[in-house]
Amino acid sequence: MSSIAGTGATPDALGGPDAGAEHLVPVGVSERIESLDFIRGIAVMGILAANIVAFGQPFSAYMYPEAFLTEHGAASDWMWIGQFVLVDGKMRGLFTLLFGAGLYLFMERVWERGGTRWRQMWRLFVLMLFGLVHYFLIWTGDILFYYAVFGFFVVPCLKWRAKTQLVVGIIGFVLGALFYAANMSFLYAVTDTSAGEQAELAEIREEMMQAKAGALADDAVITQLKQDGDYAGLVAYRAAEHWADPLVNLTLFALETIPLMLIGCALYRFGFFSGAFDSRGMRFWGWTGVVVGGALHLAIGLFVREAGFSYYSTLAAFVGWSPLPQLMMVLGLAALMVEYSPRWTSPLAERVRAAGRAAFTNYLGTSILMLFVFHGWALGLFGELSRPQLYIVVVLTWALMLAWSKPWLERFRYGPLEWLWRCLTYGRVFALRR
Repeated sequence: MSSIAGTGATPDALGGPDAGAEHLVPVGVSERIESLDFIRGIAVMGILAANIVAFGQPFSAYMYPEAFLTEHGAASDWMWIGQFVLVDGKMRGLFTLLFGAGLYLFMERVWERGGTRWRQMWRLFVLMLFGLVHYFLIWTGDILFYYAVFGFFVVPCLKWRAKTQLVVGIIGFVLGALFYAANMSFLYAVTDTSAGEQAELAEIREEMMQAKAGALADDAVITQLKQDGDYAGLVAYRAAEHWADPLVNLTLFALETIPLMLIGCALYRFGFFSGAFDSRGMRFWGWTGVVVGGALHLAIGLFVREAGFSYYSTLAAFVGWSPLPQLMMVLGLAALMVEYSPRWTSPLAERVRAAGRAAFTNYLGTSILMLFVFHGWALGLFGELSRPQLYIVVVLTWALMLAWSKPWLERFRYGPLEWLWRCLTYGRVFALRR
């Protein structure tokens, strides 16, 4: 992919409203890169497999099996390891990579039509509002707010050379991974090993134990509200006790998300998603990333199992020890899907691409559907399903995603929320029907 200067586009200086904004239109179907849709479809399905535990059990159970309200036996422990190796962090990483690519792709179209980066900024602001509604009214596991905020930091970097974006992204990710590893390893050592028995660390250990107890107590309050079907009480509790969490958690995600967005942006410009790379190399590095990254994840998972899936060993595994193997797997999976997806032309593959084209609707729609599945005012299954049973919910929801997306897009230009986001981005109503 050529640089901005090579495209004939005119970058703005982030200093004023769009020029020629009346000519701006969203990316059309004919302009889409199918590999992006396929990867996005896999990611939106996979992210449900990652999130299902936090949908159907207390939030701490996402990492900490002992927080399950149902039995978590040996089979479920191995499923924890399987999910940790294959899914957790990888689907979010793919989404983030594609979001970075999408930031640049969007700006290419805007620049070609005489627009400026203010259009992108406004688009991200609208996404941020979607994220806040998602967080406060639907589910606290929202990622849209973080993507929007971090997108504000990435937009000024879009004029960098692609090589600069790639190098800064990789270095930033590695430094962030080392920072996470150091901090989480320290917490694990203090709480789960004899090191924490030293007098100078006793106070820190006690604070960490209190933090764990506080998190589990908070889960208990939320569990009761969900099981009672007190939706108004749940929203009020979230607004009163957790209103600052989206801001606080920015620090947790920043050193992963911003670098991955920059890497995704650079890979798009290099033609990675368009098949510009050597096929043999894509297959070699793709499989190398998946196999080596997967083996490292497995080693971490087995270590956590030997540690008894303690609270801080699982936290360290997710946040501190897995980022570098995660990067290997994310890039490896992306390479393999770019390489193989053109050959996957079956009806199922076409439905996956359709799910990817409607990924925004599928992501938020899944959260809304889970309200009806788990909250007490509807089916009331919160805290009632074991890990294997939760995966049955995942498969049924996948089937629903694949069933509706393709027929809808055969009749309409965009998914419902994709259409709404476009209309709000451009300040005009676009035709929805084909």
